[in-house]
Amino acid sequence: MESLRIPGPTPCPEEVLQAMARQMINHRGPEYDRIIGQVTDNLKQLFQTEGDVFLLTASGTGGLEAAVVNTLSPGDKVLSVTIGVFGERFGTIARQFGAEVVPLSFEWGTAADADEVRRALKADPQIKAVLVTHNETSTGVTNDLAALSAAVKEFDKLLLVDAISSLGSIDLPVDKWQCDITVTASQKGWMVPPGMAMVSVSQKAWQAYAEAKMPRFYWDFKAAKSYLEKGQNPWTPAVSIVFALQVALEMMLKEGLANIAARHARVSQAAREGAKSLGLPLFADEKHASDTVTAIAATGGLDTKKLIKIVREEHQIVLAGGQQSLDGRIFRIGHLGWVTEDDIAAVMTALKTALPKAGFSGAK
Repeated sequence: MESLRIPGPTPCPEEVLQAMARQMINHRGPEYDRIIGQVTDNLKQLFQTEGDVFLLTASGTGGLEAAVVNTLSPGDKVLSVTIGVFGERFGTIARQFGAEVVPLSFEWGTAADADEVRRALKADPQIKAVLVTHNETSTGVTNDLAALSAAVKEFDKLLLVDAISSLGSIDLPVDKWQCDITVTASQKGWMVPPGMAMVSVSQKAWQAYAEAKMPRFYWDFKAAKSYLEKGQNPWTPAVSIVFALQVALEMMLKEGLANIAARHARVSQAAREGAKSLGLPLFADEKHASDTVTAIAATGGLDTKKLIKIVREEHQIVLAGGQQSLDGRIFRIGHLGWVTEDDIAAVMTALKTALPKAGFSGAK
């Protein structure tokens, strides 16, 4: 069986997979009422929020769209803080629904600068909201969300956060950092198959909702809230994914948030040190290197596509390539969710054998 070492979907524990084999239940019945109540309560603990948390049957991108359409109106000006592919996607979604997007882009491989955010907000008082990606899997960088939030809140702006590949793996205290909408997804650190986005909504976000004019139907947070009060989702949910999430959340709470974050820190350190020991340079600024994905630059004649093929076919380990302008320039090792140092050791053993076959002659 192949070992998935990509930024998502991620491997699932056997208990989680077994939960999905359950027979269907009535998603308007008392058993589902009990399950969604427990899942929501457990999510709130892991989001570290007292606010609302909703399940949306969607990928993470659906959650990002929900964040935009529930808080903004066509013509609203938003600052899109971008450090990679997924930051750009968040801005594209807002633009598609008629927002006026002001891009604030940083060199890929680096983190966003909170002082630059301050300058942008000071220069344009009409900006209503700021879009931020906490952890950018395309480049292997984690933004300092606490610092970025402090800058955004100096100007009392809405903060919409893509935490798809961070929440559940990297510490993100939603209430403490005043995140107004925070989006994550089941197939990342939550150890569950794709199919569910999870979003938190602050009181400030609800105030924005009351004025928002972007079209919404499937993503309507008011519908999500009113149905959750009855122990339901407004639309038919991915019931099997909810079963899986119930089990995964119990496992995560048993391990504990602090222990989860520490484990990811250890694993990521092992990935970075292992790569460097093989003569491979990191793509990301190491001061802001992600604890959920390590991006490695192609140097020394390395053919990343050939490397990924060799590692998959000869070692049954699946690595990720680069995206968009980074295609062929980097490869990535995912290490989030159900992962240990032993998984990274196996990757390094495979790379040691595969690198010479893929043209790597050492760092330049």
